[in-house]
Amino acid sequence: MEFRLLGPFEAVRDGAPVPLGRRRQERLLLAVLLLGPGRVVPADRLAELLWEEGPDDRWRGTLHTYVSRLRAALRPYGVRIATRGGGYAVEPGGWRTDAAEFAERARAAAAVRDAAGRLRRTEEALALWRGELLDGLADGELRARLGAELAELRLGALEQRAEDRLRVGLDGHPRAAGRAPADGGPLAAELRPLVERYPLRERLVAALMTALYRAGRQAEALDLYRTTRLALDAELGVAPGPALREVYEKVLGADPALDEPSVPAYAVRIEHVRLPLHTSGNPALEFCNTWAGWGGGFRTGAEWLTGYRALAVWAGHLALVEDWLVTRLLKQAEQRPADARAALTEARELRTAVHDCLVDPADRRAFAHVARTAEDAARAAEFVLDEDGLGRWRLRAAAGLRLPVLAVARSAADLLGDPQRFTVTACPSPDCGWLFLDAPGRRRWCSLGTCAVREGARCRG
Repeated sequence: MEFRLLGPFEAVRDGAPVPLGRRRQERLLLAVLLLGPGRVVPADRLAELLWEEGPDDRWRGTLHTYVSRLRAALRPYGVRIATRGGGYAVEPGGWRTDAAEFAERARAAAAVRDAAGRLRRTEEALALWRGELLDGLADGELRARLGAELAELRLGALEQRAEDRLRVGLDGHPRAAGRAPADGGPLAAELRPLVERYPLRERLVAALMTALYRAGRQAEALDLYRTTRLALDAELGVAPGPALREVYEKVLGADPALDEPSVPAYAVRIEHVRLPLHTSGNPALEFCNTWAGWGGGFRTGAEWLTGYRALAVWAGHLALVEDWLVTRLLKQAEQRPADARAALTEARELRTAVHDCLVDPADRRAFAHVARTAEDAARAAEFVLDEDGLGRWRLRAAAGLRLPVLAVARSAADLLGDPQRFTVTACPSPDCGWLFLDAPGRRRWCSLGTCAVREGARCRG
């Protein structure tokens, strides 16, 4: 059973919602206990949290009634609320919360040394947030009391994500004909409201200053530093720390170290997105291949599937999705960011399954994963008359943000049903692992020598 606390409170079993608690206080009571699995929360502490204006003389009986109702509702699902030492605790086992999963993922992401891999893991952790903690159950003050540790962990993850996007050159500030974008680019637009909400978070300020500078808005970046310096002095009586001062000095002196990382020779930029250079000629294989490959692990700049925009643009670049649909998908992604993140997660999971299928034809688990998505693609397809007079299967636009995922699943299914799948070869370089078709069985390396390898250890095409 899953309890979702990072947004509106929800209880889910096998994908179906489970109604719990007729009263707001009942649901809030359960949420408070779930935030500390196995930890006893004293009854008087619960009363203080449940009744904002203070509990009345009968609060103990009312609290006991709430607990009894919750126990009855949770019993069929194997979730138990225990009474211990004048308080209550939800016993661990058979259930999980998105809050605990976020904390685990965020800490694991922070331990990753490579910026690209850390960015990917951090985004996956942050995607679990569907809104504010206990949205609709707790107000701002109560939320701060209940989720201070989670809030700090989330802020740290947001700071880390911004810094890593800058490190790998994903600040998204497309310049047209040398002109700076009016808003400073997507990363600056994302960071502005965070800096307004947390003006004393120096890591956020430094990231926004860097994004603005890269977008050609040096004066705005310097103004932001001055504003932050005054706020720190007024609120805390301190000066900016050394890291923020260093960014200020670099912006002031137009230090080249702040510039965006250069695009590797084995990458192309399409619609302001970095994509891997073609190496195999097959969309399913291209989808698996990354700048650093699989065998050597992810290094800085390795991951190309960094956001939904990259997924949609890649699908259009390989003619899996028509150009007009790519434009529509990008607009839908801006309007429905949660759905876009879900589609991106599905794409990454599909990529792993396709890769595993191709390197190990006996992997039935991976095959089943690809098959399920390919079947979804078949249900979303229609047979149409194309401009050249030939009939073709085409995915309906109604597939929405999943359309690129379904398109690559269909391509993967075609390859898995073709005998040439047995000619798929992985580049043997320990720093590569890119997949390619080798029908003659004579090629030793992947084509074009496009492996993202360490200096002096290049593949030979």
